[in-house]
Amino acid sequence: MCRRAITLLILFACLGVPALSWAVAPDLRPSPPATQAQVAALTQAIHDAQTSGDNAWVLVSAALVLMMTAPGLVLFYGGLVRRKNILGTMMQSFAMMGLITVLWAVVGYSLAFGAGNGFIGGLEHAFLRDVGLAPNPNYGGTIPEQSFMIYQLMFAIITPALITGAFAERVKFSSMAVFLSLWSLVVYCPMAHMIWGVGGILNVTGGHWPVFDFAGGTVVHITSGVSALVCALYLGKRAGYPQEDMPPHSMVLSFIGAGMLWVGWFGFNAGSALNAGPLATSAFVNTQFAAAAAAITWVITEWIQNRKPTALGAISGAVAGLATITQASGFVQPMSALAIGGIAGVVCCFMVFRVKKFFGYDDSLDAFGVHGVGGTMGALLTGLFAAGSINAVFGKNAAGNPNPAGAIDGNWHQVYNQTVGLSIGWALAIVGTLVLLFIVDKTMGLRVSATEEAAGLDLSQHGEEGYDLNA
Repeated sequence: MCRRAITLLILFACLGVPALSWAVAPDLRPSPPATQAQVAALTQAIHDAQTSGDNAWVLVSAALVLMMTAPGLVLFYGGLVRRKNILGTMMQSFAMMGLITVLWAVVGYSLAFGAGNGFIGGLEHAFLRDVGLAPNPNYGGTIPEQSFMIYQLMFAIITPALITGAFAERVKFSSMAVFLSLWSLVVYCPMAHMIWGVGGILNVTGGHWPVFDFAGGTVVHITSGVSALVCALYLGKRAGYPQEDMPPHSMVLSFIGAGMLWVGWFGFNAGSALNAGPLATSAFVNTQFAAAAAAITWVITEWIQNRKPTALGAISGAVAGLATITQASGFVQPMSALAIGGIAGVVCCFMVFRVKKFFGYDDSLDAFGVHGVGGTMGALLTGLFAAGSINAVFGKNAAGNPNPAGAIDGNWHQVYNQTVGLSIGWALAIVGTLVLLFIVDKTMGLRVSATEEAAGLDLSQHGEEGYDLNA
């Protein structure tokens, strides 16, 4: 009996275990090849993921750039003026958020990015016609064109707002609103089209003079800074300047505003990559490095000159570095960004403390000394330090290596292109601003009366005060 049981057990082991192995063994037969539909579905899934990531970054960047105007610039400029003008100064920047948005939707976007000629876009996108949720390959192939449109709107808002720093404390609110609205159409939109618009004479991918302007050194800072100088000269000085001391009424507000500008500038520069790829990283790093270097060199320069490092100097230096690196942020190596920022801190500090005093013009909040000078330096330094290894804007050679971008790569001709671009920016800003100032001045008047200036813009223009000291 025992022998029979053992025999049965051996028989089960011999027959059952292989059968069990056959049941659980994997199918080693080759899988059928992926069908064309499966490949297409996978490709679409990858594209959708990239689109979602890029679109999210661009929309976040748009919000960051808007934050630069309010509360960033609103607080920065608001703290630098006298107490009686804080609301009037804040309203000038805040008004741009409303006025320029409407103008951009009606005609501004089309003039800047529509298909026109080498100097200005056409009207095919007026009232945002054909600006939908599908990508425009010319302006970001992985994001909806409406995302690109709204992102560019934030640049159009802050650019005229920067000009208000030059004529702070002495201009009518109504005249300011009309002048800057017209300025955005006559100066900003043509400059944006020439450099960023398809077919523009300064466009880097086909223009007659390809200019490197990654995030608006010429489009934003040169046009606004030079226009600010023209405004300061045309309007004349504030009553009592420079005999009376006119210090900032709240460095705390300005300090907070400068911090917000610094953070928002990452959207300004890194967002201009229009995707969440390596180029955005490069611009992000360069933005931080230049701001830090400029803050340090401005403070050191001021410390040597005035024997004290000031908070105003630190935040002014940071903004100068940010303005100067804007053009170069997507073209240069990190060490070049440090050099650009260091140079910006010294030169802009010299312009604010020495040159302005020597010539005697009243650029109230140093819009020209920081943005005009910083933007001009940035244009030239971009031509000097641009590296094809960071942005192969001129393509690659037969060996697969990037073609030279700037002088540091051996392409000294780019410095010439940058000079042409900044010269056109200066000329357009000077002529356009002068013409518009003359028209508005003769039709509406620009300056408030002496009585209104003495009372302050808060009461004379808005009938309210920023601080109720009796409450």
